[in-house]
Amino acid sequence: MARPRKTISIDEKIAKAKENFEKVKTRYDAAAKELEDLQAKQRAIHRNELIQAVEKSGKSYAEIMAFLESTF
Repeated sequence: MARPRKTISIDEKIAKAKENFEKVKTRYDAAAKELEDLQAKQRAIHRNELIQAVEKSGKSYAEIMAFLESTF
């Protein structure tokens, strides 16, 4: 004999969907924050490398700006 199917009301389905959404949204927000933090760290590293390269080059500010403006 087959078992009768348990009927789940639409309200229960909505409640479960909301719960699942909140869990996924929390994970998404955490992942987005981590990505933002990592990208900020990467930009800081790039800035430091650029500053070191400029200092190491021995070129003046005017020379560097002229070079950058002439290449674009």
